[in-house]
Amino acid sequence: MSTGSDRAGGSHRNGHGDRNGDGEVTGSGEVTENGEVTENGGVESDAGVSDSPAGRLQALFEGRRLTPTQRRIAHSMVRRAADVPFLSSVELAELAGVSQPSVTRFAVALGFDGYPALRKHLREVAPAEPVTDTTSYNEYQQAVEAEIENLRHLAAVLADPRPVARAGRLLAASRPLPVLGLRAAASQAYGFAYFAAKVHPDVRLLHEGGTMLQDRIDAAVRAGATALLCFALPRHPREVVDALGHAKEAGLTVVTVADSAFAPVAKVSDLLLPAAVGTGLAFDTACAPMLLGRVLLEAMCDDLPDAQARLEQFDARAAVRGLFVE
Repeated sequence: MSTGSDRAGGSHRNGHGDRNGDGEVTGSGEVTENGEVTENGGVESDAGVSDSPAGRLQALFEGRRLTPTQRRIAHSMVRRAADVPFLSSVELAELAGVSQPSVTRFAVALGFDGYPALRKHLREVAPAEPVTDTTSYNEYQQAVEAEIENLRHLAAVLADPRPVARAGRLLAASRPLPVLGLRAAASQAYGFAYFAAKVHPDVRLLHEGGTMLQDRIDAAVRAGATALLCFALPRHPREVVDALGHAKEAGLTVVTVADSAFAPVAKVSDLLLPAAVGTGLAFDTACAPMLLGRVLLEAMCDDLPDAQARLEQFDARAAVRGLFVE
């Protein structure tokens, strides 16, 4: 149902397994813990991994203790899953921006004799899929195609909805709900907080750093907050890592949307949801993280029984005030 407001989407589910006013079948059952980030920076998952080259590569790295350099290599491999089985160690090093010996050490850390053995394994578990020929595209078109591929990867990850559903429950239950995003991620946090405030009774946007940041987190905890949502995009500010560490020490469950499961914020997140950014232009593009934020909003609405009523009230008030041009 769309009534001309600036809220996202037209229909919202109530999360109780029945039909809403728009006739959509809705529902949410018990969800097992899945996709949590362990303290060593690896990813722990007890659900099936997406059956795609990227998903199968991700499974290879799960639960591993990886150094920052190795996480960078792993992230580059997941993003270029279709190409990696055919890259030399030198080419992979250039792709990840590391040295060739680092790639060799990475292969050994995964339990292989060397990079040739890892590449042979990759050709078996992540065979190449048909890839669109983009050689005739200009740089702007290539950037768009790269973002389309990021969205396809996100769609594959969302084939298992349980991590997002769990995150939605955590966010819906937190009163207040602090939403953190600094520097490049500030706009993502602002967008989420703007829409979330229409259905959640107390959303607190934390988009400015400084000495007051931890004070505001402490204030949210004193007010009853149980979870914090963070948007973390490269380059990752040290202040964000410190703030998330403080939030965890204060007892908050940290849900993070990041560009990679191997991002620096992984070690200070309880539930990390990855969405890749585009790097083909002078400044990164973040279509996938933005869309994942909207998906999280939908999941949160499923666990807020009065979400639909709040949206209808907003639309009614907006109409009376003449907020929007029809």
